Amino acid sequence: MSTETDWSHLLPAPVRSLPADLVAIIAVVSLTNLAVLGPVLRDTPVRVALGLPFVLFVPGYAFIAALFPEDGTPPSEVERDGRLTTALHRDRGIDGIERVTLSFGLSIAIVPLLGLALNFTPLGVRLVPVLGSVSAFTLLATVVAAHRRRDLPEDERFRVPYRAWIANGRSELFEPDTRGDAVLNVILVLSVLLAVGSVGYAVAAPNEGESFTEFYLVTENETGDLVAEEHPTEFTRGESEEIVAGVVNREHEPEEYQVAVELHRVELANNSTRILEREAVSQHATGELGHNETWLRTTNVSPTMTGERLRLTYMLYRDGVPDRPTPENAYRELHLWVNVTESENETTADSDDAVREPGRSTVRGGSAGQDATQSRLPRVRVQVARVGRGTATRPL
Repeated sequence: MSTETDWSHLLPAPVRSLPADLVAIIAVVSLTNLAVLGPVLRDTPVRVALGLPFVLFVPGYAFIAALFPEDGTPPSEVERDGRLTTALHRDRGIDGIERVTLSFGLSIAIVPLLGLALNFTPLGVRLVPVLGSVSAFTLLATVVAAHRRRDLPEDERFRVPYRAWIANGRSELFEPDTRGDAVLNVILVLSVLLAVGSVGYAVAAPNEGESFTEFYLVTENETGDLVAEEHPTEFTRGESEEIVAGVVNREHEPEEYQVAVELHRVELANNSTRILEREAVSQHATGELGHNETWLRTTNVSPTMTGERLRLTYMLYRDGVPDRPTPENAYRELHLWVNVTESENETTADSDDAVREPGRSTVRGGSAGQDATQSRLPRVRVQVARVGRGTATRPL
């Protein structure tokens, strides 16, 4: 009586009846999702080690398994007229080499097609939608492959001959026919170990690359998305406009940033810029940001300085904002050229003061309450009109 334990009986019956290669496909899909979405594994080399076969091999293999559930034999040599010729014909099925080759080729075709389909959906080509679509396609193809194999006679079903591969490899490595074969086997093993070690080191200790900080300005469009376009450039004194500032830490270590926002009236001369007048708008602190961590903040810009071609400047610092922040002493700097005009009420009030004659009193009479002075003067109304990027006033 055998004392060996068959651990497969611990698995559920549907899983226990699945072929070993399809179980491996399901395991790779599950582990890849765990490594990508898990809070601990997603920042480890395990994510790369599982992600490569998940993208480059697994979808194509599952699709081929669904298309060709039957076993196939490689072309064999037969003797005809005293010569050995290769018999290329067979009833059906593909052999193992063809199956592996097609798996790589179809995976390279399937994954981009899934991404193209996602591009036309609200989900878009993002990590989670791509991961979910590839996983769903692979699992669906695996289920179809399992059902199609189950419908075939047992002797016609495709099986991965891993036991035969292990036996053949053991005999080749440990029972070589000649001493030359033994030397070649040792070189082969060392080469494989060297290749695996090199790939493992490259994955485990990747090059950190350049250290930098991303600093950008975006606005919110009509659909609520943040876009790097349509920044406000026309402001009215006393009225607020929203601009979103973003900081991404790529320094490979935690950093604390400060953002200073100012409005400058500048003079350009001799290829240099001189600040003539400044107005502090706001200051913000990001707190500590880890590597690859992002900070976003909506800044409300409500200027009081008026003029054309004013510079709205965002300055990023890492060691605190100085008493007099400038683009020259900032770690990163962004700016927008804006125009700030007076409000329409202010412009109308100034115009009314200009048309009244000094020293003349105002007498109101009648139901309409008209100004007696205005009755003898041409009626003037001031309208604010946009001219290019600035504004002007003209009498009508």
